[in-house]
Amino acid sequence: MTTTGIGALIEVSADGSVSALMRSTSEQWAAAINHRFVRELFAGTVDEAVMRDYLVQDYQFFESFLSMLGACVAHADELDAKLRFARQLGMLVADEDTYFVDSFVELGVDPSDYLRPELAAPTARFRDLMDSAVDSASYPQLLVVLVVAEWLYLDWAESQEEVPQRDVHRGWIDLHRSETFRGWVQFLVYELERVFPTENDHGSEAEDLARTWRRAVDLECAFFDNVYDD
Repeated sequence: MTTTGIGALIEVSADGSVSALMRSTSEQWAAAINHRFVRELFAGTVDEAVMRDYLVQDYQFFESFLSMLGACVAHADELDAKLRFARQLGMLVADEDTYFVDSFVELGVDPSDYLRPELAAPTARFRDLMDSAVDSASYPQLLVVLVVAEWLYLDWAESQEEVPQRDVHRGWIDLHRSETFRGWVQFLVYELERVFPTENDHGSEAEDLARTWRRAVDLECAFFDNVYDD
């Protein structure tokens, strides 16, 4: 069945593990997808410095995200899933990296400023979380972080119909609201539901995954907040 409210774009079981995870962070999730940055992005009114800082910090996840996808290729338990992750790796290089590089040119960001910037605290902590998932060699742990990162972005990108005219704003929204991206998120959610351990058999593992989920959602909120801290 399809959820209602938060996460409504993705099909999940109402009584499944993923729905329970979503319910546990519903307030934080709502705060993220309705954040000031999201509202200003759709309105095309994001301050130039805020947009630069946001994209520079977000770009710092790129390498760790690639590592996560590679780890999923290695540790997924079914061939079809391995192939799906491998295809996504190619998409990131072709589409998302191109958006970043073009946007940095438009915003006047020198390569030295986006290749080796000082990491904001939420950026460093989220990257540590991603790297820890890779080091765990656990397919469920990898999926939890990926589902939060990708599903939350789908939710905010689909939250409004109108899009701004400027390429740097519209392009970031379009990367996260296409049918292709929605299909990718649906795949991740299905996979997490499929491999999520039952509490009866693996109670401690399920608790670890729930903690990772909550940590990831909290860090996503902190990441949005950070660009306005100054």
